[in-house]
Amino acid sequence: MNRMATEEIVRLTEPREGEGKRALITGLRGFTGYYMARELSEAGYHVHGTVLPGEPTGPDIFAVDLLDRAAVAAAIEQVRPDVVVHLAAIAFVAHNDADQMYRVNVVGTRNLLEALAASAHKPSSVLLASSANIYGNADVPVIDESVAPNPANDYAVSKLAMETMARLWMDKLPITIARPFNYTGVGQTENFLLPKIVSHFRKEARRIELGNLAIARDFSDVRMVAKSYRRLLAEAPAGQVFNVCSGQPHTLESLIDMMSEIAGYRIEVHVNPAFVRANEVLTLTGSNARLAAVIGKIEPTPLLETLRWMYSA
Repeated sequence: MNRMATEEIVRLTEPREGEGKRALITGLRGFTGYYMARELSEAGYHVHGTVLPGEPTGPDIFAVDLLDRAAVAAAIEQVRPDVVVHLAAIAFVAHNDADQMYRVNVVGTRNLLEALAASAHKPSSVLLASSANIYGNADVPVIDESVAPNPANDYAVSKLAMETMARLWMDKLPITIARPFNYTGVGQTENFLLPKIVSHFRKEARRIELGNLAIARDFSDVRMVAKSYRRLLAEAPAGQVFNVCSGQPHTLESLIDMMSEIAGYRIEVHVNPAFVRANEVLTLTGSNARLAAVIGKIEPTPLLETLRWMYSA
């Protein structure tokens, strides 16, 4: 038997990373939740999830309002998770109800951590999804985790407040904080920039209205983000913060150029002042060096490939 065949047999007979373990994903039916569930299931985890009250449930899916402490505690006691990925949040920067944003993103997270800490079955890892938006308009070309937060909108403030609150629980729970930069993929709603652009090209629209054309973002593929989260659950030392990003910035102009190449035509771009946000974060480019040091080499999916996937879906 040759070496490759032997290695394949070993790979197939070794227990999978999550074999016999229960994973809880809050916000299971959100954009990221779908890919996270698939990633964890393929790794052998028995996946459970929370959804908003009123949404369909199932044997492993619980309708839970994170602001209902008793409901959160009951779900934790029923699932008894070995690992937790906390995705449930209001994640749209321009969400117009600041009160709800702070309550869900901060108080909702606190209720979850309180329930996990009180449970007789402690998880081995709790990953909290924060946001690179907390860095604001940093005056460095590449942002690593040592850059001081400087949030420029309510969403970013709510996520930074969530991180600060979570530190009160780090002596009781193995918490890891992920700060994802922008990411996209099939299934993301059109109130986000890239799905909006892709949708216009799919419909062969001749014109598109956008906001600030000066912005540049570090975009990742949602599948890479889900894989990074899974690896952090298994390998990250508790109490640390990790940027999750490609390390490759793209301007809005370059995005339009890529989509023009994919669709085979140019679209007219018009700036709508109503889409230009106050305190806009102009440039977000991240360093993933700390992440790579823990989970291994990061091989980002080229953005052109991600856009082709979205365009052909």
